[in-house]
Amino acid sequence: MASLCLRRPGSRIGRRPRSISVQEAALPARLVVLVSGAGSNLQALLDAGDQPGFSAAVVAVGADRPGIPALDRSASAGIPSFVVPVADFDDRAAWDRALTDAVSAYRPDLVVLAGFMKIVGTEFLRCFPAQVVNTHPALLPAFPGAHPVRDTLAYGAKVSGVTVHLVDAGVDTGPVIAQATVDVRPGDTEQALHERIKRVERALLVDTVDRMVRLGYSVNGREVVLG
Repeated sequence: MASLCLRRPGSRIGRRPRSISVQEAALPARLVVLVSGAGSNLQALLDAGDQPGFSAAVVAVGADRPGIPALDRSASAGIPSFVVPVADFDDRAAWDRALTDAVSAYRPDLVVLAGFMKIVGTEFLRCFPAQVVNTHPALLPAFPGAHPVRDTLAYGAKVSGVTVHLVDAGVDTGPVIAQATVDVRPGDTEQALHERIKRVERALLVDTVDRMVRLGYSVNGREVVLG
């Protein structure tokens, strides 16, 4: 059974072979944020949305598990939320269709994976082409996967950072939108380095989403150009 894959009326997404061009969305752009944990990146977007100059608004928060702090943040902000646990479905394809339906019901301009610890599937990506944004606490393509900060320290790298990228069918392999560096300090622990990365990550995510909405963006192969 195919998903509903509803779209926002007037969505201006033009598709061409090998490239996608997304013009400026009607302001404020609609964000659906997917979460799995504490929700610090979600909070950064919520706080930004309270500022008059920010160009987007969180219209819904989705989670893959109940009882997490990120859902409390959503409730405190008066933002509707939904939970789609993988365990409730016979297979990942069925879960992916259900997640697609839940998200598309809010007709987002962008979907932000803010610490969402599940890989979205082909149905989801088909419904939201070049509209799914993820953050990763490393300078991709270095150190993809679930433990990038630990891997950075184990390798002895001197510079780490954060990447904001579009999501594709791989694991942390989508086209890079923006990056920022964070120096690795002598004697750094995983927790200490990760906390410094998180501070940069929140600011970069907010700035990148704002620029994507205000300027529009184009994707040609692996290149993402804002404006």
